Amino acid sequence: MPRWQVTEAAAAMDEILIVGAGICGLALALNLHKRGISCRVFERAPEMKELGVGITLLPHGMREFTALGLQEKLLAAGIENSESRFYNRFGQLIYREQRGKFAGYPYPEVGIHRGRLQMLLYEAACDALGEDRIELDRSCIGVEQDEREARIHLHETMSGRALPAVSGALIIACDGINSTIRKQFYPGDAVAFSGINTWRGVTRRKPILDGRTYMRIGSILTGKIVIYPIADNVDRNGNQLINWMAEIKRDTTRKNDWNKPGDLADFHSIYANWKFDWLDVSELIRTADAILEYPMVDKDPVERWTFGRVTLAGDAAHPMYPRGSNGSAQAAIDARVLADLLQQSGDPRAALRAYEAERLPATARIVRTNRAFPPDFINIKVEELVGDRPFDDLDRYITQEELRALSDDYKKTAGFALTGAR
Repeated sequence: MPRWQVTEAAAAMDEILIVGAGICGLALALNLHKRGISCRVFERAPEMKELGVGITLLPHGMREFTALGLQEKLLAAGIENSESRFYNRFGQLIYREQRGKFAGYPYPEVGIHRGRLQMLLYEAACDALGEDRIELDRSCIGVEQDEREARIHLHETMSGRALPAVSGALIIACDGINSTIRKQFYPGDAVAFSGINTWRGVTRRKPILDGRTYMRIGSILTGKIVIYPIADNVDRNGNQLINWMAEIKRDTTRKNDWNKPGDLADFHSIYANWKFDWLDVSELIRTADAILEYPMVDKDPVERWTFGRVTLAGDAAHPMYPRGSNGSAQAAIDARVLADLLQQSGDPRAALRAYEAERLPATARIVRTNRAFPPDFINIKVEELVGDRPFDDLDRYITQEELRALSDDYKKTAGFALTGAR
């Protein structure tokens, strides 16, 4: 038990209050429970549902979920990736590399439906903490604190009815990119949009290549799509659920909405002729079960996350471009680091400051790297060298060793290079 739990005045104030039951909030709740620290979670959604599309859990993310006892369930619900491949928009292979355990990491790389991941975390948290410790239909409208405690002010999401404030030792804001709590400390806070819009979908079809490959095709300059499987044999006829994300950079200030149904007319023309001998991209998009639109946004890193008894975590702290599949991993690392420091410290506020000192610089580097040097920089680099046309001999322009170096540089910055991964 943390020493500071003994020294705080009231038993109710020993609790950590977590705002948001997303990946970060639930991972934090599980980490705290594992260390004997009491917590409660407040989530604005009236009920938990399997929403969204796909997500990739990189080895350093799977390391965190494995420590929470979830590896086998995640593997059963998703697809373990064997390799990653980079193609130009003419379907020509640029570069390939093995991934996860196939590349020598101690943990796998897994593609999974984001909603399924969310529900597995929620079910695990309910089993560990008890369902009454995760309160739904609770919207945080603000926080306050004094020397003795921190308080959350809540409304019922559905009715708008005001609820009694809840007090605890600390408040951890895990309420996402549009965090109410972050906005309280940074009133001018806004997302940064660079003209890249995305459309995401899931399609049921036969496996592509070996059925375990993550594919990046094209570049954001002329049209890009990321494709990977997230569920196997979804209809008992051997079809997989294939996740895809199409993105294009345009000279525009109009950004897509979040989770709004996507319109094929807005982007399909870019991919209409992408028909390769190994995949018909146009058909993959047209036959999707559902299409959602999103903007490619992040936020500028801030200098401070911690304000006394309140701190930010996950997307509330460091929203980053959905490139490199690193957002969920960084949220899970936040959760584990914060729980460790709270367990070790005799002063909860000092633990929050130590967490900020460790995690803020690391995640700020990743946010900036995802802007300037994303993992698909390989595709962009080849397009710049070759031109927007097919190539006969790629080695005339750039070698496989040079491409591997580009990939390895990103992994080092993002925190999942193979060296030291154990």
